[in-house]
Amino acid sequence: MDETSAMTGSSAAVAVALLTRMLREAFEGPPGPWTYFTDTAAGTGVFGTIGALTASQASQPGGPGHTTIAAHLQHITSSLAITTRELRGEPVSRDRSKSWTVSVVDAAGWDAMRASVRRAYDSLWVAVETHAVWDEDTLGVAFGAIAHTAYHLGAIRQRLTPRDGTS
Repeated sequence: MDETSAMTGSSAAVAVALLTRMLREAFEGPPGPWTYFTDTAAGTGVFGTIGALTASQASQPGGPGHTTIAAHLQHITSSLAITTRELRGEPVSRDRSKSWTVSVVDAAGWDAMRASVRRAYDSLWVAVETHAVWDEDTLGVAFGAIAHTAYHLGAIRQRLTPRDGTS
């Protein structure tokens, strides 16, 4: 991409503000009385959703493919790390197949997994805030990470919804 199509100045500041707001919404929950894609209730981000879950709950298969919450969380963590490396200009593989290797966790493994996703989120936050030149590719990578997280957050939350036959 040539330099004339890169964002600079105020447009880059707006992009960073939007990216960080959406990252916050995805992981920490809604930052205000309205949202882009989560419910407005407290605790609807990744951290609020997984915070009180036990390892046993995180290891229960559900949904299409019978994946677990732990598997989705490991996948999110791996994807955040890839996005962070991309924003830092490091070479990466987009192959995420190895990010689905954990499905069952014990209490210590679940605590470690929750800490790991927090570190990956914090690292991505810093990468977004310090990224120097935003262009179509880097914006796509960053917004893609948010959309990808929103998808998996929805999958995790669906596994928590009681299945009593009512809507």
